[in-house]
Amino acid sequence: MSPGSPAPHDSEEPELTLSPSESFAHDAAMRVSGAASGSDGGARTQRALASIVLGFELIVVFLIGMTVFGLGITEPRELGIYGGIGLCVVIIVALATMRRGKVGIWIGWAVHALMLLSALVLPMALIVGIIFTALWVYCMVKGARIDKDRADWLAAQQ
Repeated sequence: MSPGSPAPHDSEEPELTLSPSESFAHDAAMRVSGAASGSDGGARTQRALASIVLGFELIVVFLIGMTVFGLGITEPRELGIYGGIGLCVVIIVALATMRRGKVGIWIGWAVHALMLLSALVLPMALIVGIIFTALWVYCMVKGARIDKDRADWLAAQQ
């Protein structure tokens, strides 16, 4: 289904038309996540949304590591940077394995658990962890729903 094609159900809803910048962003997210290739036959939208969330989280996690270092919360101070970089590496692994079925999704769940645990070091990180985890859960649920609707629509077309 292309970005400008009609919704995957018969209703009176108007056809979805994306602007050139929206189409570019959609296509880029689908390529990065491996969803454009459809390697596992499904979960394309779920993987694309997961990649977007983890991509933004990568930046925030690095900044939290720098904050822990700057505040001198840990002893030695560099432990904050090492922890932030370590979690960034886990996020990069999740993004890299996103094309291989559900492996990237499961690593993404682990990232969010670690993000919530980071509140033990920096309590304000709990707010960021809750926001990203809520966004992650929403994207997992909605992405799965969109993928199921797409599969149902394609089955009805044949």
